[in-house]
Amino acid sequence: MGCRLVLFHPSFCLRVIATGLLLLLSNAPLALAEWSATAGGSLFYTDDTALFSATRHSSLDGDPSQPVLDTSRTGVGSDMVFEPTMRVMKYIPWSYGRTELVFRARGFIYAINPGFSQANFHVEAVHAFTPETLVHLRYFTVPDQLLGLSEERRSGTEQLQDERVTSHLGVIRLDHRLSEHWEVQLFGRAGIRRYNEPYQQRDTLLWTVGPHLIWHMTHHTRMVFGYHYERGLAEGRQQHEFEDDISYVHHFAAVSFETRLMEHLDLELDFHYERNNFTSGIPEDERNGGHENIYQGNGRLFYQLTDQMTLMMTVQRSNRRQNFLQTHDHNTNVSAGIIYRF
Repeated sequence: MGCRLVLFHPSFCLRVIATGLLLLLSNAPLALAEWSATAGGSLFYTDDTALFSATRHSSLDGDPSQPVLDTSRTGVGSDMVFEPTMRVMKYIPWSYGRTELVFRARGFIYAINPGFSQANFHVEAVHAFTPETLVHLRYFTVPDQLLGLSEERRSGTEQLQDERVTSHLGVIRLDHRLSEHWEVQLFGRAGIRRYNEPYQQRDTLLWTVGPHLIWHMTHHTRMVFGYHYERGLAEGRQQHEFEDDISYVHHFAAVSFETRLMEHLDLELDFHYERNNFTSGIPEDERNGGHENIYQGNGRLFYQLTDQMTLMMTVQRSNRRQNFLQTHDHNTNVSAGIIYRF
């Protein structure tokens, strides 16, 4: 039991990922490597400011288990959100494979509710041992993210205050091509979410495991199936006086379909289902015995205007239900944007 806890402890897993990234960087050859970069931006309309970030992050390769949302945070209203992105890649050839170093930055800039504006960053090393086998090591962070107004419990007054969280996540993913048509990916991650002082009992350690299966139907068409199991343990489980334990078990399942409709037009469709089972054992905690169901559908069109420029359109719809508060929240996002490859 002790060995198992150490292996799945988030701080241990983060150290493994960080060590792997440092080893890849420190052993990089000094010869000039190949660089490439992409930049882009999308303008979104969203009908729920507080849910926009959670909806945008929800994907197999994203951060679907966003911080738990209180009812007081939703229903903020609609907004226009600009989403700039930048991705820089450096390719390094080795005698024993090829490494791709990636830095990515993305922001959400809100027009009406600028307090919700945020940025997220990831640094990743992808090493190809063979054309069929790759390993991904990634560090992902979202600093000082505003979640909205929530009831703080630490003072005993239950006043509404801004709730903020900083997420630090490490990811390991092993990809292996089984055959011409089938590919398997083994996914794992661990990390911590740290909240601002009025909500410190919500500080959460988490770890995630799950498989992905990819079916390459044709050269231009594929389907992706994936499942994640995640466990989150909050400080509040040991601080019964606050009656605010957000510990959870998270199930995430997704299926996506990607195809080329014509020479310059690509289509991506996907559907996600999430189930959050809250594991609070505090009798007075509103989440005791509670759960949340989330259904989300996404559609994206990409039109390659030139060799360097791609136009894109996105439509997203998510529905959330919590049994302990009998709430039903939804979020619709629609956007148009551009990607430019340097």
